Amino acid sequence: MAKDRLSGITTEFKRALSEIIRLEIDDPRVSEMASVTHVDLSKDLKYAKAYISVYDTEKKKKSTIETLTHAEHFIKNEIGRRIRIRRLPQIKFILDGSIEYSNKISEILKKG
Repeated sequence: MAKDRLSGITTEFKRALSEIIRLEIDDPRVSEMASVTHVDLSKDLKYAKAYISVYDTEKKKKSTIETLTHAEHFIKNEIGRRIRIRRLPQIKFILDGSIEYSNKISEILKKG
C-alpha cells in the first residue's frame, strides 16, 4: 500500500513539475525543449531527483539545469499549490541524456 501511495505522489509530482516548467517559468535561460523524463522521490518525501531532458545546445542544457536549481524555492511553492503533501521535498535537477543516447545508438544501428 505504501508503494502505491508513493507511486501516486510521484506521478502527481512529475505532472505538476512538468506543468510548472512548461507554463510558469518564463526565463530565456530555460530551453523550450526541456521536459521532465523521470522523478524519484525518497520514501520519507524529503528528497526528489528530477531528471530533465533538454534537446538543445550544450550551453542551453547547462543553463536550463542551473536556472531550475536556482528557482527551486519558487518551484516547490508552486508544487505545494498544485498537490497536497505534508512535506515538500528538496529537489535536485539532473540532466537526463538517455533520449539523446538512444537516438545516437539508433543512428549507429541504421548505418551498421
